Amino acid sequence: MSKKVLVVDDSSTIRQQVGQALVQAGFDVVEACDGVEGVKLLSGQHDVSLVICDVNMPHMDGIEMVRTVKADGNNARLPIVMLTTEGQPALIRQAKKAGAAGWIVKPFNAARLIAAAEQLAA
Repeated sequence: MSKKVLVVDDSSTIRQQVGQALVQAGFDVVEACDGVEGVKLLSGQHDVSLVICDVNMPHMDGIEMVRTVKADGNNARLPIVMLTTEGQPALIRQAKKAGAAGWIVKPFNAARLIAAAEQLAA
């Protein structure tokens, strides 16, 4: 059975690129365009094994989404990887404190993304 990954990014191009790489590696992919939609999707789907999330998004940014998802007892152990153009150490620390499992800087290396997904998706 393939693992399901939620890709949350306000860029449809990034969602498509990430989704294509993951599907080719055997993952099922669902998409959300911002943190609000991502949280809503997670509340209805308990079979997601991993979330890959942008930081800078409208309505709810990625770090706030991590906090919201981790506050839900059903998703407290769900791994979330931030995929973003941001690389400031303070922001990375903030994301890890919120509960993010990892940080990948765009433009991303597909092989590295897939390796992280395979390692984290339980």
